Amino acid sequence: MKNRIFGLETEYGLIFTPHGKVYLPMEKILGYVFEGLIPNSWPSNAFLSNGARFYQDTGCHPEYATPECDQVFDTIVHDKAGERLLERCLPVAQKRLQEEGLSGDIYIYKNNTDSMGNTYGCHENYLMRRDVDFWKVTEQLIPFFVTRQIYTGAGKVLKIAGKSHFFISQRSQHIHEKTSSSTTSSRSIINTRDEPHADAEKYRRLHIIVGDSNMSEYASYLKVGITAIILAMIEDRFFLEGVELDDPVKAMREVSRDLTLKKRIRLEKGKEMSAIEIQRRYLEKAKEYLSFSEEDPISQDIVDRWEYILDGLEEDPSRLDRELDWVAKKGLIHSYMDKKGCGLDDPRIAMMDLQYHDINQDRGLYYMLDRAGLIERVATEKDIEEAIENPPQTTRAKTRGDFIRFAKAKNRSYTVDWTYLKLNGYWEETILCMDPFSSENQRVNELIAAADAQK
Repeated sequence: MKNRIFGLETEYGLIFTPHGKVYLPMEKILGYVFEGLIPNSWPSNAFLSNGARFYQDTGCHPEYATPECDQVFDTIVHDKAGERLLERCLPVAQKRLQEEGLSGDIYIYKNNTDSMGNTYGCHENYLMRRDVDFWKVTEQLIPFFVTRQIYTGAGKVLKIAGKSHFFISQRSQHIHEKTSSSTTSSRSIINTRDEPHADAEKYRRLHIIVGDSNMSEYASYLKVGITAIILAMIEDRFFLEGVELDDPVKAMREVSRDLTLKKRIRLEKGKEMSAIEIQRRYLEKAKEYLSFSEEDPISQDIVDRWEYILDGLEEDPSRLDRELDWVAKKGLIHSYMDKKGCGLDDPRIAMMDLQYHDINQDRGLYYMLDRAGLIERVATEKDIEEAIENPPQTTRAKTRGDFIRFAKAKNRSYTVDWTYLKLNGYWEETILCMDPFSSENQRVNELIAAADAQK
């Protein structure tokens, strides 16, 4: 696979359920959560020793941004590490509640909507070449993003005109533009925000806000991996023609609502194709593209899984309940409805919809399925534990992690961002780190070596 930097930013839902008539502002609850990970540092925007960033996002959401990864697998593992780190904050937050003489339960959900109709995102980041025509990139990617929700969607029970329906994607109903620089007021299929956190003459950042947050590692692996292959094709001017959509925003909603996956989407030139047919066009073009490249086991694995998923969706989506979030959730909900004799409008169904995304492994329905051996995993728990403690060893994140460990060991005040490291105080020093592909920095190595020599 082409050398590239990947990252996921996940905004989590936060709920406090008091025991009795207790009111606490969500900022207070979020502060308790932060104390579980970054003691004495809230409100916070902190980088961790595994190279990731943990901070408060708009709307009082805890947000976890993975470190820079140059492998799809690492991106998925570090995204799961963020889940685990937040889960570990919950007992600390509950203890702080008790210390304040308060009683209630704190829940953290890896989803994209709340009960008030607000949405929060899972943003994907891909470093791409600056010399590629960005508008050609958007033209090529929009049909892909509109239709890939058939395997990346997290599923959602949503009430429309007073009646509940099951949708494939949580984010699809909140997208209003083809392209936009905004991530809140006018959410778009392609976000034009350009902060590469690297040499701006060589690179730009492809910032994608249209995707759902996935509990399924398999779905996340497809989401990032397939997008990376399509982006490589575009950079090499290997274009797909004839799938431009007449109304992409309308199509996004139509695809999300069509559980049969057979509805045909109107294209610019008047033809119609289903979401699966459009995805197959991208798949065949990807196969053709890879046939001209050196053998690449990772890309081949991604393409093989992609084809397997499309075949399954075409034959019988329910057979993919081990791999895809929306299928697994739909299966759980319909099984419960059959057992209880209720419909989608039943309040217990809305609760199940939410509980699927609970990151507490003892409570979440996704993890109930996982414990029963009903989920197809990509990573092991050992992989995730490693990512909790350590950054990827082949990107700039390693330097950041090494620096943070050094500063903490020396009890030195420090400031860190994506592109620089700074020791505060009398011997103040700022170290620039503009190359995200570089895992070593001479000045950081010198600092650590000098500290080791003084032991």
